[in-house]
Amino acid sequence: MPDTTADQNAPEPPWEPPPGPAVRALLRRAGQAALATHLAADDRADGAGAWPYASLVLATADHDGSPLLLLSDLADHSRNLALRPEAALLFDGTAGRRDPLTGPRATLLGRVAPLAEDATARRLTARFVARHPGAEIYAEFKDFRLYRMAVTRAHLVAGFGRIHWLPAAEVLFDTAACGALAEAEAEIVAHMNADHRDALAAIAAAQQPGPPGPDDDDWLMTGIDPEGFDLRRGAGRLRIDFDSPVGDPAAARAALVAATHRARTRFAATDS
Repeated sequence: MPDTTADQNAPEPPWEPPPGPAVRALLRRAGQAALATHLAADDRADGAGAWPYASLVLATADHDGSPLLLLSDLADHSRNLALRPEAALLFDGTAGRRDPLTGPRATLLGRVAPLAEDATARRLTARFVARHPGAEIYAEFKDFRLYRMAVTRAHLVAGFGRIHWLPAAEVLFDTAACGALAEAEAEIVAHMNADHRDALAAIAAAQQPGPPGPDDDDWLMTGIDPEGFDLRRGAGRLRIDFDSPVGDPAAARAALVAATHRARTRFAATDS
């Protein structure tokens, strides 16, 4: 019989999400991205060739993971998109690493276009502004519009040798059964911030070393989606993932209660 003792006692390898969820995790945590567009003809210095043009943009993700951008009609990238909507967005998850090339990053390819001014656009604009409060003033300007990328595929580099090309179907979350959660998002966020700041403080503190601090009550929920929710305190952000996806307000409530219970149980065990 072969000796399997060494195998049984070996440490478990670190868990790594499948490529599709890994891309979504990058998108949901990111607050910004590099947007690459085709430079408009009248902006090409030599008048020949479709020069690439990269710019920094604020970003957030819709419930399915599709990138959302709030852009001005006066910006070069918006003029570029009006002529050619094909674009790329680079989301960088390498911050804080000694060697950035060991960290995750994802490039999404797709067509970026403004949303029609309807109830959906208003809901998604509110979601964007909640994540980027400084954009609230610009969202009211007539020359600013909310854009959405229709993703065609993504290129994930999760580290050395972990490289994947993915179709959109593997990147985007299927929200067919989650429409009720999207419609209730603003109500859930307002309720948590008004009545359950103590729960948000406990959850946020549990994600960080040490006991809760005096500033933990300042955390606010900025959004919730089928895979988790987002918190903000000043310039700081936290992403809290659910154990499993939720599809409606009742399931979201149960997941939030579970997250709160885990956080409080941790600190109760520390204090005992």
